[in-house]
Amino acid sequence: MKQLIYTAALGLAAFATSATAETPITVPFDGSFEDATFAVESAIVGKGLVIDYVSHVGDMLNRTGEDVGSDAMLFTAADIFIFCSAVISREVMEADPMNIAHCPYGIFVAERDGAVMIGYRDYPDGAMQKVEDLLSEIVAEATAE
Repeated sequence: MKQLIYTAALGLAAFATSATAETPITVPFDGSFEDATFAVESAIVGKGLVIDYVSHVGDMLNRTGEDVGSDAMLFTAADIFIFCSAVISREVMEADPMNIAHCPYGIFVAERDGAVMIGYRDYPDGAMQKVEDLLSEIVAEATAE
């Protein structure tokens, strides 16, 4: 009986997690994918931040589609810029050490159906709003004309 209750609770927790998943915040970019990635990289570095890694998700998806039995073209191109801010990360983790789950931060650039977009995850309210504000500033700078 305990196992049944535990299993049901886990199922409910999984449902609650997926039901509350946030939609990413996206902004259209008026230009090419290459121009958008350059603009995002420049805006991140311009804030004094270091890009730890660029994940070429679009290349991976396009390269492995056939291997996993899919012919769907999800993105013409898609990259995710991974980075962190020592100052903001310390602030949000001092507020709640479990905010470590949200680090590092990422901004994606994707091209789909001829349209280029820049976006980032919608973070929880509270201390993590500082991270979302930083990402919003970077995207605003990258998309400024």
